[in-house]
Amino acid sequence: MSVRSSETQSDVEISQACPEDTGSYTVVVRNVKGSAQHTVSLGVIDRPDPPASQPVISQLSTESLVLSWTGPSYDGGTAVLGYKVEVRQEDQDRPESWTEATSRCKNTSYHVLSGLEPHGQYRFRVRAYNSAGVSEPSQESECVTMVTKEKKKKEESESYVTVTIDTKHKAKDHYNVHEKLGVGKFGQVFRMSHKDTGQVVAGKFYRARTSKERTAARKEIELMNSLHHPKLSQCLAAYETRAEMVMVMEYIAGGELFTRIVDDNFEHTEPTSARYMQQILEGMQYVHKQNIVHLDLKPENIVCVDTTGTRIKIIDFGLASELEEGKPLLVMHGTPEFVAPEVINYEPVGLETDMWSLGVICFILLSGESPFQGNNDAETLALVTAAQFEFDEESFEDISDEAKDCISSLLKKDQRCRLSCAEALAHPWMVSFTPLNRRPTKSLNKGKMKHFLAKRKWKKTGKAVLALQRMANLSNRPDSPGSSSEEPGWSQEAEEAIQSLDKQLQSEPRFQRTPRDATLPKGATARLTCLVNGYPQPEVKWLQNDEPVSGSVRVTMEQHEDGLCSLVLADLEPSDSGVYVCRASNKLGEAMCSAKLKVEM
Repeated sequence: MSVRSSETQSDVEISQACPEDTGSYTVVVRNVKGSAQHTVSLGVIDRPDPPASQPVISQLSTESLVLSWTGPSYDGGTAVLGYKVEVRQEDQDRPESWTEATSRCKNTSYHVLSGLEPHGQYRFRVRAYNSAGVSEPSQESECVTMVTKEKKKKEESESYVTVTIDTKHKAKDHYNVHEKLGVGKFGQVFRMSHKDTGQVVAGKFYRARTSKERTAARKEIELMNSLHHPKLSQCLAAYETRAEMVMVMEYIAGGELFTRIVDDNFEHTEPTSARYMQQILEGMQYVHKQNIVHLDLKPENIVCVDTTGTRIKIIDFGLASELEEGKPLLVMHGTPEFVAPEVINYEPVGLETDMWSLGVICFILLSGESPFQGNNDAETLALVTAAQFEFDEESFEDISDEAKDCISSLLKKDQRCRLSCAEALAHPWMVSFTPLNRRPTKSLNKGKMKHFLAKRKWKKTGKAVLALQRMANLSNRPDSPGSSSEEPGWSQEAEEAIQSLDKQLQSEPRFQRTPRDATLPKGATARLTCLVNGYPQPEVKWLQNDEPVSGSVRVTMEQHEDGLCSLVLADLEPSDSGVYVCRASNKLGEAMCSAKLKVEM
């Protein structure tokens, strides 16, 4: 970097610019009368980093397979436009003979349908590209041998493992730990591969500092030994040491069902929806036969086995419980849109509690709308308690009466009146996948489903706790319906359950969307917006050039319950120019983001 200045001009030259040079640059001029400054923003665009993980292989057959990988950790400063997939046949005569399988893959998965031979051995690698260029290749995949028909048939009959917790080894003794796949109230999930066999799995690392947390982890691991079924995720191993507890699960590459459905290349009709519901019901029928209740059925926990097929599995049994005769089970957890009335009322739950959640999932699957979604969580829970919902005429225009009857038979306020899994599978809608009313099969509109997914993505989990708190307080008022002076322990137990959930959901502030730099004329209106997550809800403050921004007739600051924050400056003046910082803080930490505003005369 070199700087040249004269009496009238100053130049900064950055040779061989790199991403580290990105940022705001301020020039300050001074004389005896005072000083002035101007800030410019520099963005350096580069080709992206390689994909962060090696390609993972699934759905292996005689001549095709599915590759899945993780996008680059840095996109080069501009959006990744796609991926190039390269393949190499294991041949000692041509060790570096990589060929291109596709150069136009838009997703982080690809179905290789041609160019592979039975018994052939192959490796794969992936490159990301953006407008600036193509990345270096990812790590190579494990060598894969295309299966014979006999081997494929053998693999189709799933084998199951009864897991004994290994207390002598750590998970890292047997597995290589790769990138993080997700984070939950229990801890973190990482992709792992077995050091000897190369088998790709998912490792669920529990937050197990207390004996209570360790007991909960052991309970889930033991529960999974009772749940051996093709429609349920499988536990493969478990480890417990003083430092950590880990449950090794099968790696399921296909992603969430609802996310798959909104893909433009994916068929979404009433018959396909019925087939998905059939699979979910088959899995839950097995769970219920073991007298186990899931208690957290929602779209995020229904995932696709691979990236191209239509097979699904049910995951995350972290809140599941075995029902014991004579011991009523009361819980105070769940997601407002999917939780059953008995949970909100803190009444004993049963197998029927899951059936309510399945009714909600089916409703959304067909319409893209949530049946009990209110303007806030308290309103949502009130609608659930009253079991109030309706089939919107526009959203259900192309949906059969049999489908609506099936949903209505699941969303009954009285648990005893809800269909069981066996009854739902025998329902006329489930046994007949042909379009009804003698109309051709129509593709269902995906617009509302996309909107539903977007809302869930940004929704703060902590809001559910506050709503449950309000509902619990309301239910325990002496004048509220159903309250009773003969139940002295209810309120205290409910309060303890809420406090426990509240603690688990706490998280420091994190910006999901940041404001953009803007250049506007004098007199215009500027709106700087950002989206911040965190629980408890962060306190937000705005700064201009490191000085607090005060509200006025021209300046207003907004903060919504969904985390959307805005600074609105009306009738702009030159003095409004500068760098604006949004600072969000709660008791767990602080986060900041910034944007530059320039007001032109």
